[in-house]
Amino acid sequence: MNQNHNPIDAAVVVLAAGRGTRMKSDLPKVATELLGKPLLQHVLENLRAAGLRRFCIVVGYKREIVEALVPDWPDCKIEFAVQTEQLGTAHALACARPDLADFCGPLLVASGDMPALSPASFRALLDQHNQEGNSSTVLTAHLNDPTGYGRVVRDPGTHQVLRIVEHKDADAEMHRIQEVNTGTYVFTSPAIFEDLKAIGSQNAQNEYYLPDIIALHNQKQLHCGAMMLANATEAHGINSTEELERLAAVLQAS
Repeated sequence: MNQNHNPIDAAVVVLAAGRGTRMKSDLPKVATELLGKPLLQHVLENLRAAGLRRFCIVVGYKREIVEALVPDWPDCKIEFAVQTEQLGTAHALACARPDLADFCGPLLVASGDMPALSPASFRALLDQHNQEGNSSTVLTAHLNDPTGYGRVVRDPGTHQVLRIVEHKDADAEMHRIQEVNTGTYVFTSPAIFEDLKAIGSQNAQNEYYLPDIIALHNQKQLHCGAMMLANATEAHGINSTEELERLAAVLQAS
């Protein structure tokens, strides 16, 4: 565990509502254990070590199991938002709005199935968002095999992030892009919750995609930033038992 940073004036929404059908288990995906600890606990501990003290955890599938995994930290404010239907990541974030009605400032969005993201990476993403004055900042990674990940599309001249395209919606040219979205962002609250209302579900999965916020912010001429991970291993989420075993082996060897 990295040394804890001082608390910072930011909040975090952790997306933890999904089932994870490819995990071959009836457990919520974030309850799957990695090296003897549930995925969600890895994520929460890394966020707390980064200095986060206000958490809103979006739960859904078998929510009572997920809620029982959350540590009782006296120095943290932890709330739960319920996503009754899994309609996509943008819908999941929108479910957190009532719990964050009093919060104004940087809002980190993290995935409950990304256990390898380090406290230093969360902290650096927040720092960059604040320093650049962005409306949105996305954490990206360069992967030799980006299959299955959303691709980060940049302006060839300015390198500004223009949009993120999910693998299922990408064409052959986009499939060659090796910069991918980790599903980790910083936005500004409460403005982000108004922007979410403009996201539609016209895509391969008929879901409300949170990555679509990048294109929306570009349309509004708001600045979208990106930070690429120095260590791409941190970007590996858990979507199958094979990925779980592979990441366990990498972490044990490091």
